[in-house]
Amino acid sequence: MNKKKLEADPALKELLTDGIKDIFWAENHLIKTLPKMIEAASSTQLAEAIVNHLKETEGQVARLKQVFELLGEQALAQKCDAMEGLAKEGESIVESTEAGTIARDVGIIMASQKVEHYEIASYGGLQALATTLGLTEVADLLGQTLAEEKATDLKLTEVNQEL
Repeated sequence: MNKKKLEADPALKELLTDGIKDIFWAENHLIKTLPKMIEAASSTQLAEAIVNHLKETEGQVARLKQVFELLGEQALAQKCDAMEGLAKEGESIVESTEAGTIARDVGIIMASQKVEHYEIASYGGLQALATTLGLTEVADLLGQTLAEEKATDLKLTEVNQEL
């Protein structure tokens, strides 16, 4: 940990910590939301992609707990209004489309990719901030998750093209 940078601007560490708390809430919320999307999907490929992402998300939560430890912080969630809104939008798409239709599957993919793009932006920014602060281990952990989120986004694009 680069103490000079942390001491020079403690507000940066606070910004990082707040961002980690926010994405921690978001990932935990996804663990509750993704099973609904799996159940609503009619495409086997889509359901499998979401099942795989659910498993990844559980690993990402564990990785965030490691980040909290490295920062010397308790693993506390801070409500993420953005993720709550994105999840509600996904649920609304499921409710407004007919079960077993391509429209529902495409809607699930679109909603899921909005979530992925939010996560990519969040993890990208947090990784850059951790790097600025000289928190190499934290940046590496966030980078692992960022790579997973990008891969999931690509997988969803592939599934959408195959529908």
